[in-house]
Amino acid sequence: MTDRRKAMIAKIKIAQQQLQMADDSYRAMLARLTDGKTSSTKLTLQQLDDVLAEMKRLGFVQKPAQKHGRRPRTKDTRETIMAKIEAQLTTADRPWAYAHAMAKRMYKIEKLEWLEYEQLHGLMVALVYDAKRNGRPA
Repeated sequence: MTDRRKAMIAKIKIAQQQLQMADDSYRAMLARLTDGKTSSTKLTLQQLDDVLAEMKRLGFVQKPAQKHGRRPRTKDTRETIMAKIEAQLTTADRPWAYAHAMAKRMYKIEKLEWLEYEQLHGLMVALVYDAKRNGRPA
């Protein structure tokens, strides 16, 4: 079976679903249009074209193929940012006190837990920058 035939048969099946055509009605239509054939896999290319034309006449609207695109980025939660900070501290062999000191120096806030989301994200970015600068994996 050629790719064109497979594509046409798939369109016919989609049209059948879109038109909510019962199986017996579908097979009766095929038989009426194709001299008694009741299976789309037995049809010639011209007969497949005729069936598609009839389904379009009955109201089948072919929708354009959807493009999947890229997966949308989800916003990091506080927990994921804290996990990233912990990973950066571990690879740099630094204690949590180092991150608390960074928070105090960068934002004048004593503890990481008290940082706003954007501030916490900024601290994580600073640790990533430090890792790149010192040749550690980011």
